[in-house]
Amino acid sequence: MGFMHKQVFRVGFSLLMAFCLVLGTFAQPAAALTDEQKLVSEVWRIVNRTYLDETFNHQNWAAVRQQTLEKPIQDQKAAYGAIQKMLKSLDDPFTRFLDPEQYRSLQVNTSGELTGVGLQIALNAETGKLEVVAPIAGSPAEKAGIRPRDRILKIEGISTDNLTLDEAATRMRGPIGSLVTLVIEREGEAETEIRVMRDRIALNPVVSELRVTPQGTAIGYLRLTQFNANASMELAHAISGLEKKGAAAYVLDLRNNPGGLLQAGIEIARLWLDSGTIVYTVNRQGIQGSFEAFGPALTADPLVLLVNQGTASASEILAGALQDNGRAQLVGETTFGKGLIQSLFELSDGSGLAVTIAKYETPQHHDINKLGIKPDQVIAQAALNRENIGTEADLQYQAALALLAKNSQTISRSTDL
Repeated sequence: MGFMHKQVFRVGFSLLMAFCLVLGTFAQPAAALTDEQKLVSEVWRIVNRTYLDETFNHQNWAAVRQQTLEKPIQDQKAAYGAIQKMLKSLDDPFTRFLDPEQYRSLQVNTSGELTGVGLQIALNAETGKLEVVAPIAGSPAEKAGIRPRDRILKIEGISTDNLTLDEAATRMRGPIGSLVTLVIEREGEAETEIRVMRDRIALNPVVSELRVTPQGTAIGYLRLTQFNANASMELAHAISGLEKKGAAAYVLDLRNNPGGLLQAGIEIARLWLDSGTIVYTVNRQGIQGSFEAFGPALTADPLVLLVNQGTASASEILAGALQDNGRAQLVGETTFGKGLIQSLFELSDGSGLAVTIAKYETPQHHDINKLGIKPDQVIAQAALNRENIGTEADLQYQAALALLAKNSQTISRSTDL
């Protein structure tokens, strides 16, 4: 009898992962195997069927299974260890095992609220170091001064060198009001010890405001901090409200947005596009799937996107879709460069398995993994305090306003002619 697995497509990182459920069926292992061996076989089969790299990191994947099952697996802990060792041979930080506690914690994250310091984290694919993608807006981590690209060397005195992404995330979570000590390394600066008080982290992804420029143009300013299950609906509501208030142009701020739900990125692209391809996905057979916009867009007003090194994953899908379709211009810095898609499977004992199952390409078939997306207008910017985002001190925001003003003057002259 087949066992049903929840399969979840994702393109985000760590603490803020949101998922789209797809069902798949896998046959049970042979009855002669112990429960521990069955779990190892279950993981092996899922990877065997779905993993993006058909060479499995240039190794005989069947032999890996045989070698793993040849050794005695005494209990659940040993089974988890055997699975982690098996997955480590793939040399892919995004393909990983989640024990039941980590898997339940991840499911809580998708509900839009968590308790901790408020960091999105990732393992740097080249160095293997634990890095901050971005602090959540208004979180204890942001208030403590932690910035994108900071390296987390220690959590409560424990080196992060041998911690998985989820182990690091678990160590930073804890009861409201409790303190966690982090050792941070930043480019060009000495190591710093930072104490952060944990709190409830509200995951409201949309900031919306109507602003009027000195020239009298009504600008709809939108900041999207993550792609959770509510992001598309909340952004659509914000755009509709700004349209009613007379917005004539828009700035969509995706800086330090680490991604999240793939489907949310696609749905948000559809809010801005009447037609066109949003993204291509490519599996290990080279088979391309695509997601299309079918309109109508909520607005045809001019649009500028703000991006930086913390703009990652689903954010890059949205930015690539709007740039390649000529719907928006990008201002800021080259984006993070995560072009891989993971799928999450629920295993038979309540644990979970994240597997890299595809890569994505922008509508013009750019593979951005480890490369990122280059803005139309490159503007370097030092790290800003939250209070300075979208102000005169924000050079990238000011460049976006100047670009919109220039575009509106061009449209006016064309109309006059």
